[in-house]
Amino acid sequence: QVQLVESGGGLVQPGGSLSLSCAASGSIFSINAMGWYRQAPGKQRELVAAITRGGSTNYADSVKGRFTIFRDNAKNIVFLQMNSLKPGDTAVYYCQAEVVSGDYSYTPVAMWGQGTQVTVSS
Repeated sequence: QVQLVESGGGLVQPGGSLSLSCAASGSIFSINAMGWYRQAPGKQRELVAAITRGGSTNYADSVKGRFTIFRDNAKNIVFLQMNSLKPGDTAVYYCQAEVVSGDYSYTPVAMWGQGTQVTVSS
């Protein structure tokens, strides 16, 4: 079974930094786009940042210039470096990946991690 496991969340003061990582494991043929989403209490899940296999990136306006997404294709890991964090960044952060696997007949399937809590507070 293919699974995504996030790590790196926690509590940080405003202006601080955190780094998230998400590792995909299992019978993986390839991974297309990978991304990070977040969901704050009472709000809908929103895209934070995404990256294609070739390295093209896309960011939510609210995080541009503060967050950086990058990936290691050889290790099937995606990272999110978060700087200058604000209380408004507080949310559960989810990793998503479009995985191609023999487990799913080599059809791309969007998979999610379990989420990691990021809290920005003084």
